[in-house]
Amino acid sequence: MPTHRETILAALHARLLASPATALRGDVLPERVPSAGLLILRDGEPGEPEVTLSPLRYHYQHRSEIEAVVQGAARDTAFDALCANISAAIAADRTLGGLCDWVEAEAPRPVDLAVEGAASLKAAVITVVLHYSLADPLG
Repeated sequence: MPTHRETILAALHARLLASPATALRGDVLPERVPSAGLLILRDGEPGEPEVTLSPLRYHYQHRSEIEAVVQGAARDTAFDALCANISAAIAADRTLGGLCDWVEAEAPRPVDLAVEGAASLKAAVITVVLHYSLADPLG
């Protein structure tokens, strides 16, 4: 049985799968970037929780990451559309079906990356903060 943390990350990945871009989880960057773009969800860090006692609860602000990558001549427009799709996926259900208290993305810091013998890439790591509480830090 998956932990609550894993269930949350799987739900976020499922939201990203609705995007026209290819959405992977924890994979390496493939040799080819699909024309609609590529999203790779990384588990990230749950960080140090705030703890309340009565009842005992661990409150996390888990920082997962989405690597967003586009390639081609119109990469600025494609990257903007990719970010808009991520925003729409998160805004459609900010609690991931009640699994989180709140989900929010931070602004990307895109970079252009030259690729020898191919079109340049535009990429960014987009941090997604997942606010949730657990009764057990291993849960």
